[in-house]
Amino acid sequence: MKKTIREIKDFKGKRVLLRCDFNVPLDHWGDILNPARIDAALPTISYLIQKGARLIVCSHLGRPKGFDKYLSLFPVAVYLMKHFPNRVKFSSKVIGPEVDEAVAKLKNGEILLLENLRFENGETENSPAFVRELANLCDIYVDDAFGVAHRKQASNYGVALKKPNAIGFLIEKELKVFDEAFKKPAHPFVAIFGGAKVDDKLTLINNVLDMADTILIGGGMAYTFLQAEGISIGKSIVSHDLVGEAKAILERAKEKGIKILLPVDHVVVENGRTRKVRRPEIEGDAIGLDIGPKTIQLFSQEIAKAKQIIWNGPVGKYEDSYFRKGTVKLAKAVAKSGAYSIVGGGDSVSAIEEAGVSDKISHLSTGGGASMKLMEGKTLPAIEVIDSI
Repeated sequence: MKKTIREIKDFKGKRVLLRCDFNVPLDHWGDILNPARIDAALPTISYLIQKGARLIVCSHLGRPKGFDKYLSLFPVAVYLMKHFPNRVKFSSKVIGPEVDEAVAKLKNGEILLLENLRFENGETENSPAFVRELANLCDIYVDDAFGVAHRKQASNYGVALKKPNAIGFLIEKELKVFDEAFKKPAHPFVAIFGGAKVDDKLTLINNVLDMADTILIGGGMAYTFLQAEGISIGKSIVSHDLVGEAKAILERAKEKGIKILLPVDHVVVENGRTRKVRRPEIEGDAIGLDIGPKTIQLFSQEIAKAKQIIWNGPVGKYEDSYFRKGTVKLAKAVAKSGAYSIVGGGDSVSAIEEAGVSDKISHLSTGGGASMKLMEGKTLPAIEVIDSI
């Protein structure tokens, strides 16, 4: 068991560096489109300031190459100011004399939000010099950024090695949810996997084969599996070097009596026109970009039987509104099922929100990559370095 902030008895007057994941979508005006990741961190922030911590909060936003005014965390500071009136200050720097001075002026129960960590190259490189600068800001380090827990970076890995540390309530909840779902799954257990890259999911599928009853595969990755079954896929995306591994997974599933269901019809684009293909095969130059109505029905029937569902990845090209229907329809089916449901991955979570059924999903994970690693049965580097109880 990893140490949580409950196990640290005295925060009063202590400088606490809290790593959050405020990687939220912004519009062209800098307004936050979806504050879910900020809201998920509020319980930890509230707890720490109630305990009298002098709280220094840090996060990344996007993938900037140096300073980028459109990826500033200032809109997040404004959002936090609404939740914690008269307590929040913003630093336009991440490290340096200005930050040191701002930290020195912090009073118990106040919050200083640092600028985007990734404006500094040392963050993603886990630079020893940058780690030292961050570590010098605090007495205690708290990690609540589940979305980057699978990465070794300065603010979530390097600093944790140098300071007394703990996890926040968000990470605690995420770890508990995945641990219970995979150690004691409810049956029938249905797993839904999508997304474009099959190589991202092979280890995951192999791990889930040991516990799931049915696996539904859609998205770009489905075409590698269809080709492994000898089904023509037109010009759809395929990982030719992984067809053999996909075939081995299909054979292993048959041996174990586990159903793997692939698309039986498609929404395709050919010569710039969108149309439906009402069979598994795709011919000519057509490119499959979403599951068709028969597949939606087939998958929804399996979902309706489930007692537990995990879902990672869209079953169509979700970023294109023309090819969202399958993913949104499955989101509604998962919500309607009444099963214990865990959904991870940005597009899958977005589909749940677009369908208006967030309140009917048991757990919306804040980390796609991190949740995938847990589903693969792997550990997360940023969690490994946190002190155990």
